[in-house]
Amino acid sequence: MVPTIHWAQDNLTGYWNPQVAINYDVTPNYSHNFSIENRSFFYRDSDVQLTVRQMDVNHFSNLRTRDNQSIGFGIKYRLRNLFNNEANNELRLTQQFNVTFKKGSIRYGNRFRAEQRITRENTVHRFRYRFAVDFPLMGEKLDVGEPYLVISTESLLSVGKSMTPEYDQRITPKLGWVLSPTTKFQIGGEYRAENYTGSLENELFFLTELVLSL
Repeated sequence: MVPTIHWAQDNLTGYWNPQVAINYDVTPNYSHNFSIENRSFFYRDSDVQLTVRQMDVNHFSNLRTRDNQSIGFGIKYRLRNLFNNEANNELRLTQQFNVTFKKGSIRYGNRFRAEQRITRENTVHRFRYRFAVDFPLMGEKLDVGEPYLVISTESLLSVGKSMTPEYDQRITPKLGWVLSPTTKFQIGGEYRAENYTGSLENELFFLTELVLSL
């Protein structure tokens, strides 16, 4: 049976998700990433609004094992109870393997992740695979002041005790600019089909990202 997307007003939620990230190279093969992001509703329950849902604090360590391969470990703390007394905060642990290939000016990326989403009530294990392509929009090489495009799709499976497995799919296009040798800015959108084999939920994200490299 093929799931059908119904764009009912009560089945669509819109979010604005700004993020600021800092990349720091410890050695040529080992790096850290720190970021903070905010997620706010801009459309919910058939109503246009701007209400904060959560705030995330993230850290990720990345070790390059080959020229085109790396492994990583991440930790996230999600603050939700601060904005909703009935919601739980979340601790998330992430393990990652990433491999990239480049042909001409186009780079292809494959990312595999396992996550443990830990709350006071339950621990959910999530498995993710993302395929992405990125390329400069002016010439073969990306220079300061020039734009680039990133397009990705990601499949997710969530399993846990006393829950039915959930399948999600995400599609994300982002347009970026190299503002300086150490600064990038990205803007884009993301569509998420959440639990598409069960009770489908449609989510749209407006993404803004500032990335600093030290």
